[in-house]
Amino acid sequence: MHEMGIILHLAKSLEETAREQDISKILRVTLQVGEVSSIMTDYFTDCWNYFRRRHPVLETAELTLETIPAVTFCSACERTYPTVQYGRECPYCHSGETWLLRGNECVIKEIEVE
Repeated sequence: MHEMGIILHLAKSLEETAREQDISKILRVTLQVGEVSSIMTDYFTDCWNYFRRRHPVLETAELTLETIPAVTFCSACERTYPTVQYGRECPYCHSGETWLLRGNECVIKEIEVE
């Protein structure tokens, strides 16, 4: 249920940016969402559609979500692999000495304005 908190933070950040840049209307926001970020995209979009109507600068803004593939690094063999497919154990050397390189983030990629 952290989607609502992320949307609130996103709306606040976008309003601040609009104020700083003298923007009256944001038309589209493109977010990159990590594959293992645990953000439920359907619920995230529903939250966006609810909250954008309460922020005049965002009222008609569309939300586009792009997925950032999750990639894990193995410290033992120094190789990377797709996280979702193989999990925490390295498919090459079967080590558990792994850590996530990317795929857990949520980043504003682009803002389209009027």
